[in-house]
Amino acid sequence: MTTPPGPRPRAFRLPSGEPAPAASSEPRQETRTEAPPKPKPEVRFVEEPFEIVEAADRVPVPVAPRRGPPWLAIFFSALGSLVAIGIGLSLERLVADLFATAPWLGWVALALLALAGVALAAIVGREALGVWRERKIEALRERALAALTARDHTAAQGVVQELRGLYADRPALAAGIKRLDAVGDAILDVDDRLGLAEGELLGTLDRQAKAAIAQAASQVSAVTALSPRAIVDVAFVVYSAARLLRRIAAIYGGRPGLLGFLRLARAAFAHLTVTGGMAVGEGMLHQVLGLGLAARVSAKLGEGVLNGLMTARFGLAAIAVCRPLPFVRATPPTVNDVAGQLFRGNAEET
Repeated sequence: MTTPPGPRPRAFRLPSGEPAPAASSEPRQETRTEAPPKPKPEVRFVEEPFEIVEAADRVPVPVAPRRGPPWLAIFFSALGSLVAIGIGLSLERLVADLFATAPWLGWVALALLALAGVALAAIVGREALGVWRERKIEALRERALAALTARDHTAAQGVVQELRGLYADRPALAAGIKRLDAVGDAILDVDDRLGLAEGELLGTLDRQAKAAIAQAASQVSAVTALSPRAIVDVAFVVYSAARLLRRIAAIYGGRPGLLGFLRLARAAFAHLTVTGGMAVGEGMLHQVLGLGLAARVSAKLGEGVLNGLMTARFGLAAIAVCRPLPFVRATPPTVNDVAGQLFRGNAEET
């Protein structure tokens, strides 16, 4: 048994300000009335780039959480100031005592003190310059990510120009810079523009960084397998990781001093924590498991492979921290890319 069809749905266009008619189940008879002609809507043209409108439309602005007073920073600042005042008073008394003993000793002490002040100013300036350059690279990477997310072509052009200025003093990248200048203000997608800059400027640097990681991993593996003491292994692993971090930072344009190096090391370890530390791909996992026999034959060989793997993972984290652009079109390197030859060589030796 089929039910008779009900009334078909109908749509009503209501003028603004009038209430909607009550819904009724009975069909109405259509009445044709001559309505006065409606004025055509006025079209307004807004002179704004579409990417800015899309990026700013209905996007909540994150508000940073309110924090309490930085008591730890205040404590160390006050303690450091107190120590500096004490050192200054001690030096002043030393110079005064030397002048009282012999005037020429006082002048020598003043000259040495002035020389030490000039050296200290140079060290502080170098540290400040290194930290500023690292923050500049980090800000460049963050702006590139923001441009990719918001599809902001103007911001992408600014990122490319700043990246070009960062590597303007490198003769090896002069050809890539000329090709970027030839593109100029051509209409390109955000991905295409940043991907072109990545291929022209960072491709060579990525290969240098991967070669540095492979060399460091090989050295750590060999020294660990041959060293007779565990303390030698630990010391060489730490030394190799520090040297690798400095080398990768220098490859991508950073010039870290002591403070900058500590800042980069903290960021690299934080990246390792976020990405899982010892996480490896499926192919790399099979290779490591395949070395179980080698570890049984020689415990030092297995320990060398593990230390080489840890060094490679730290190097990959250093690339993620020091690289001025995220990976747009290039494939991020894996442990197999930078240390696969190491594992294959160890497997052949066994």
